[in-house]
Amino acid sequence: MTTTVLAGRNALVTGAGTGIGRAIARALAGAGARVFVTDIDALAAERAAAEIGPAAGAARLDVTSAAETDAVFAAAIDAFGRLDIVCANAGISTMQRVVDLTEAEWDANMAVNAKGVFLTDRAAVRHFLARGGGGAIVNTASLAGKVGAALLAHYSASKFAVVGFTQALAREVARDAIRVNCVCPGFVRTSMQARELEWEAKLRGMTPDAVRAEYVSLTPLGRLEEPEDVADAVVFLASDAARFMTGQAVLVDGGIYMG
Repeated sequence: MTTTVLAGRNALVTGAGTGIGRAIARALAGAGARVFVTDIDALAAERAAAEIGPAAGAARLDVTSAAETDAVFAAAIDAFGRLDIVCANAGISTMQRVVDLTEAEWDANMAVNAKGVFLTDRAAVRHFLARGGGGAIVNTASLAGKVGAALLAHYSASKFAVVGFTQALAREVARDAIRVNCVCPGFVRTSMQARELEWEAKLRGMTPDAVRAEYVSLTPLGRLEEPEDVADAVVFLASDAARFMTGQAVLVDGGIYMG
């Protein structure tokens, strides 16, 4: 989808080298924004930026590092002059029963999925306030941040944290005309999902194909979600069409959870 709804605006997206983040970066660019692509995999970030075109920027970013996050924001602002949209999308997952879950798995999911959103949003708000207010933040949460997911308790906890943080931050900065929302994707066809299919199949004694079929059967719209389904919702939330929306956790899940 190509529009001009974000023409003249500058965006930064984390975890944008592959998957949902890459689709978000491409969709924002397709809507007219200049996009600074970041990812812990520097080559993936550079490839994604190259696909967008010469106006895009790229940098390696470990979202669990405050110093690195602040430095990358400074580089993006130096390259573009200002930022108007920030998408905190970087995330990881592992899968395990709670009785077998390790502290390392818990800590890793919380560090990237929750702390990473905090550090990214904090850098965004500091920039928005320094230039006089205004701006849009869109965080990536999950269906698992709305409904606890078996075998993903630690991941669910981190994504519930994203939803709560989004709501709290939205209340803090609304008076400064800064909007903060998040999207909650369902079963999205990505490399992360491919890994999860293998993990879940092993843990449940099923085949990956059977798990995939179950995902589809749980989705009223009858198919796996594509990254672009999420990306288009992000463009909407970043645009003036969502000018009176803040603190929302928008489900983009094909109707799995209706609550």
